[in-house]
Amino acid sequence: MVEKETTVKNKTGLHARPASKLVNEASSYQSEVRIVYKDKKINAKSIMGLMSLGIDQGSKIIIQAEGEDENNAVSKLIELIESGFGEEEKNIS
Repeated sequence: MVEKETTVKNKTGLHARPASKLVNEASSYQSEVRIVYKDKKINAKSIMGLMSLGIDQGSKIIIQAEGEDENNAVSKLIELIESGFGEEEKNIS
């Protein structure tokens, strides 16, 4: 299993549009992909699960993947999150 922590940077957090992008990206991998936030762990391929977490800007989350393409899955999802999902970025300290 591979996992990496990141911080959600986009102003609106993981609302519908970025959550949808994250789910679409996660779904493109064969590995089991999970998001860990606070004390919850959800399937990153589930839009309802992801939306239920209520992840805001500045939230620290962990991306976990387990399977044959786990390294690629984690690195691409981290890249997507750290890019701010193409939204206007607001740097947080």
